[in-house]
Amino acid sequence: MNKYAALLALTLLGVCGSLQATEVTLAGKSVSLLGKMPQVGQVAPGFRVVDDKFQPISLSDYKGKTVLISAVPSLDTGVCALQTKRFNSEVANFDAASVVMLSISEDLPFAQKRFCKVENVDNIKVLSDSVWRDFGEKYGLIIKDMGILARSIFIIDPEGKLQYLELVPDVSHHPDYEQALAALAEISKQS
Repeated sequence: MNKYAALLALTLLGVCGSLQATEVTLAGKSVSLLGKMPQVGQVAPGFRVVDDKFQPISLSDYKGKTVLISAVPSLDTGVCALQTKRFNSEVANFDAASVVMLSISEDLPFAQKRFCKVENVDNIKVLSDSVWRDFGEKYGLIIKDMGILARSIFIIDPEGKLQYLELVPDVSHHPDYEQALAALAEISKQS
């Protein structure tokens, strides 16, 4: 188990008592997550989402690259907007030939396109899970009765294995950007 997997295990044990978190909080209130979250070290589940033109995008489209996925509830909220803009600016610090960053939400592609234009988000790929909810289900992130994703970060290595996972315990809080970026740098160097 790498140091990031160990840290995740300790974090999840402290938050929910097991490696399969099924609840997080949203502004202090407990919410349930639907689907099954993959574990660090496993092959990352494939998924289908759409881009701003409703064209299908799959995880397999990024085969051979290190992929950081930033999952957010909605780009129209403050923390989600800041998270997306932060990763949009950070992606320039990585080799575009070997690293790709995705921001995935349940927002409709129209809303995502508007957000990207207004906020000058043009480096990270902003994708929608609104059509099939395939990503949210396969990654255990759909907040029950709300239809939005729990805030989380996943890093998948070029061989398709999940190497890093952060499920933010309270959806209204920021992820640990520095830890995720350090993990991305280390994982991308190993490939």
